[in-house]
Amino acid sequence: MNFVLDNWYLIFIALASGGLLLVPTLKGAAAGGVSAAQAVQLINREKAVVIDVCEPEEYAAGHVGGAKNVPLAQLQERLPQVVKNKAVPVILVCAKGARATRAAAIAKSLGYDKAQPLAGGLAAWRGASMPVEKS
Repeated sequence: MNFVLDNWYLIFIALASGGLLLVPTLKGAAAGGVSAAQAVQLINREKAVVIDVCEPEEYAAGHVGGAKNVPLAQLQERLPQVVKNKAVPVILVCAKGARATRAAAIAKSLGYDKAQPLAGGLAAWRGASMPVEKS
């Protein structure tokens, strides 16, 4: 007990640094979305459909292999035509992740309950050394 009383500041510093190490993990969980590795698992195991919500020029410059291009502005009209089965997981991708998050909200409003953005977008996909196609 004397150790705790004599070294309370060391214990405080240890708890504070541990808490700060948890912040990125908690932020990632709050932001939602799937990582590149989780996306690959969904594609392989559950036949997830990948929708790239970038503009056609961005899509042509590089996209996730097998992704279908549906620009964000056209998502509400075209998504039901591109993905007919609403029970299949849908992974939405853009360059950095912001448009994909908006697209996931639109997809969920259309009834695609398993729609999720790719966290970090195509940049995170490339960062994880996943293959990128060009058209």
